[in-house]
Amino acid sequence: MAAYGLYTHIQANKRRSVALLIGLFFLVYVLVYAGALIAEVVTLGDAPLDYLMRAAAYDFLKAAPFATVGTIIWVAIAYKFHQAMIDAVTGAHDVTRQEEPRLYNLLENLCISRGITMPKLKIADDDALNAFATGLNEKQYSITVTRGLMGTLNDQEMEAVLGHELTHIRNGDVRLLVIAVVIAGVISFFGEMIFRLFFQGAFYGGGRRSSSSSDGDKKGGAGLAIIIAIALIVVAWVLSIVIRFALSRRREYLADAGAVELTKNPDAMISALRKIENRGELASANSAVMEMCIDNPRSGFADLFATHPSIDARVAALVQYAGGHDPGPLALDAPSDQAQIENSAGGPWADVPQQDQGSTSSGPWGAEQAQTSGKPFLPGEPPIDLGSSGPWGPKR
Repeated sequence: MAAYGLYTHIQANKRRSVALLIGLFFLVYVLVYAGALIAEVVTLGDAPLDYLMRAAAYDFLKAAPFATVGTIIWVAIAYKFHQAMIDAVTGAHDVTRQEEPRLYNLLENLCISRGITMPKLKIADDDALNAFATGLNEKQYSITVTRGLMGTLNDQEMEAVLGHELTHIRNGDVRLLVIAVVIAGVISFFGEMIFRLFFQGAFYGGGRRSSSSSDGDKKGGAGLAIIIAIALIVVAWVLSIVIRFALSRRREYLADAGAVELTKNPDAMISALRKIENRGELASANSAVMEMCIDNPRSGFADLFATHPSIDARVAALVQYAGGHDPGPLALDAPSDQAQIENSAGGPWADVPQQDQGSTSSGPWGAEQAQTSGKPFLPGEPPIDLGSSGPWGPKR
């Protein structure tokens, strides 16, 4: 079978999916116990700590079945309706071949070339330059691109972006990201609910005080119990973040490599990334949706929590291992002018002097692209054999 990402990466993603589901229930149980501990403090007041802990454990055992059922229902709802929720947030809608023949044909050709079941094709009416894939199984998989991206990229670049998203589907990244989003949603919901219940109960009068609180050696139990409960909630929240960080940034490098393997066109992937760079922020999307996108722009301190490697790092990898060429950051014209410029001048590098090959060809690399069987290079440089350059070349 042709190399399509790394087989070990696919298997690792399957194992992570199972681990994430187990982690989901574990973190929910941690939050349930923390909530039970807070409830005992509100009810009993400043009782001894060991008594509060035992009472909370008893409450936890009674609440655990309900928490399990509630979590299963949450997962079932997410499994069934996550795509509708994402579409509602981004404004994406299905398109057919008749509505978008250019985009539909590009995606269909890529799927046919590898025998892949074609995912649904969606368009988000947003000026941002971005794309993402979603779904948990073959019947749900879909690829969404923005209007801004369609109006900015030429066919070769759009094909590379579609290949990137197809690789995410094939490698299991999409399923993993959806599960991670579900976990984050559960943790946020339960955590907020516990805090609201606690502070509301404390504000409206708390509970009765335990008679044992008069003993000096038994005071202070409520304060320690509250500290423990808050610590458990914070730990659960931090672990949910760690789980999302466990979705290695390497998945983006592998998806870029998969796009090159599909299209045999590293320069198209590079120029697409350069055009998308810092132009991908979806105005209506939350952080969970942005994590699924081809680029999730972050800068400064926020970059410490970035889910994607920088565009510079991804381009450098393509240059080193796939033989691509980096034009550097690209300044784009207004969207209304971009299509006209690319159609008349042949892409973003049309002003670069080209060698006379006796024929002309559209696209950023002119006529020389046709002579290398889809392996482009900059004018004036010798052809590059992608078959032997780096670990992402086609298998022999």
